[in-house]
Amino acid sequence: MRELEVLTQAQYPLIYLVTPEEERAETAIAQVAKQEPERKVFIWTVTHGIVEYGQPRMLTQHNTQSPQPAIQWVMEQKDAGLYIFKDLHEFLDSTEVKRWLRDAIASFRNTYKTIVLMSPIQNIPVELEKDVAIVDFALPDMAILEGVLDLQLEKLPRHNRCTPDEREKLVKATLGLTVDEAEKVYRRARVVSGRLTESEVEIVLSEKKQLIRRNGILEYIEEDETIDSVGGLEELKRWLRNRTDAFTERAREYGLPQPKGMLILGVPGCGKSLIAKTTSRLWGLPLLRLDMGRVYDGSLVGKSEANLRSALKTAESISPAILFVDELDKAFGGASGSSDSDGGTSSRIFGSFLTWMQEKKSPVFVMATANRVDRLPGEFLRKGRFDEIFFVDLPTEQERVEIFRIHLSKRRKEIDRFDFEQLASASDGFSGAEIEQGLIAAMYESFAQHREPGQLDILAAIKATQPLSRTMMEQVAALREWAQQRARPAASSVAEYQRLEF
Repeated sequence: MRELEVLTQAQYPLIYLVTPEEERAETAIAQVAKQEPERKVFIWTVTHGIVEYGQPRMLTQHNTQSPQPAIQWVMEQKDAGLYIFKDLHEFLDSTEVKRWLRDAIASFRNTYKTIVLMSPIQNIPVELEKDVAIVDFALPDMAILEGVLDLQLEKLPRHNRCTPDEREKLVKATLGLTVDEAEKVYRRARVVSGRLTESEVEIVLSEKKQLIRRNGILEYIEEDETIDSVGGLEELKRWLRNRTDAFTERAREYGLPQPKGMLILGVPGCGKSLIAKTTSRLWGLPLLRLDMGRVYDGSLVGKSEANLRSALKTAESISPAILFVDELDKAFGGASGSSDSDGGTSSRIFGSFLTWMQEKKSPVFVMATANRVDRLPGEFLRKGRFDEIFFVDLPTEQERVEIFRIHLSKRRKEIDRFDFEQLASASDGFSGAEIEQGLIAAMYESFAQHREPGQLDILAAIKATQPLSRTMMEQVAALREWAQQRARPAASSVAEYQRLEF
């Protein structure tokens, strides 16, 4: 509200207010207008035309349902006013609408007339960039959400109401939701259980999952595996366990900053994505996967950048959370030369993401993985961008023993009959994923013969497999050479990176 007040008093002719909360934003603008009693507020919609704020919405008003006569009507008014145009972004591709807006801006000079474009998405034509002020209408804070909760608590008997501690947890669980979303989820919890206490927090959190699904670019990932399901990588797991409580107030009071993120490099199939997913359960935070393929949209200029801003804003709204970017090298590998291929869209997306990583204040931990370090822009690898860069090498013999033990324990009750040392020795140069697939291939063989899988089945499947470390030996060697001086080994037993001889 303060920013809107300053901009209107400074006689800004055009403000672009980005918000999905029309009713709350209208109320805020009306409160700003009250600072100057002679300033009225009008609202334009394509269905009703221009209507004064607070008046009943009629079918038509002033014959201004179309944007052009509506803007012309505003230009003809003599008195100061705030004119809210809803969803005008759908018409901003029209040359005529853009011209009318520019004419209006020129006519507003030295007057207290302001057009406010209200929209859930940001879409500003190049012709208006120099004249528009962009304001992001913040999501409701704790105080507003407490008021929403109070209205629902009044409808319940006293014995079904939450305690002060439970009240704080319920309100914090709805941070990141709009007022309407918070009201609906409180009503839902009240209808389902007939009360509003701490046990209803899970119902509230389910609404946040719906928020992620509606976003379309982020994916809410629920992982059943724990970090103990990851074989080896003890140094990496120790680093993560030490930061289990990193997002608590206790950590802030201790003087610790919020962790920024980590980059996990390594050979494909060695558990990079799995460690990212299991960290969510270890830390007790929601895991959101950013699908860069859905970010890019060539239908409109600037739509891809708007998609990224929307996704990052959604992640911030439900923080603390983990933002998972899988295969970062594929997402941003071509950013440096994108001006020749996509008009610079990839470069702008890359720049926006870097700026957000550098300036974000919200507790969103970025966990990224990459296979091809040579394709990553150097800006990602500089110190300070991530808290740590880990390198995941091919598993050692002892780690392969552990990996075989984990995968066999998932599929068989009796595993003591297997010689894990022999299996580990036979699978030299195999990644964790290749070991798992070899075991599955052996089980298919034994399943077809109606018997239990044995040691020889697994050895035969391993022998029939050519691991990636042999088929792409040069790339694996180059990755190891790069990581030797630039990244931290994920396995505590590896003082220096092994060089396998094939």
